[in-house]
Amino acid sequence: MAHRTEIMWIERKPDGIVGPARIGRVSFSKSGRSIRYGDKIFESLKRIGFKANYIDARTGEEYWISGCHKDGKDALYSTTVEIDENVRHEYWIKIRNKPELSHVSSMKVAGKYSR
Repeated sequence: MAHRTEIMWIERKPDGIVGPARIGRVSFSKSGRSIRYGDKIFESLKRIGFKANYIDARTGEEYWISGCHKDGKDALYSTTVEIDENVRHEYWIKIRNKPELSHVSSMKVAGKYSR
């Protein structure tokens, strides 16, 4: 049986505030408590993280992982995001409703808490 997949914002939090980000397709475990992205498995911090909601099960690095928003305001703080090639068209067309930008694979985004 296939697990549910979704295009999501995936941001590593090396300093606890902002870090490198990607938009890519993740798959959820049957229980929904862990997420797989590429060769990484993330486990939920169950609301105990600071500016992070998942942890890399192998390395212990903290991440902010969330669904992508139509308005593009996915980051907590301003950062640059890379969009995985295998989701780029779907992201711009289905999520952002901006097919004219479907060639864009990297962008600077303002965060929810940026001034």
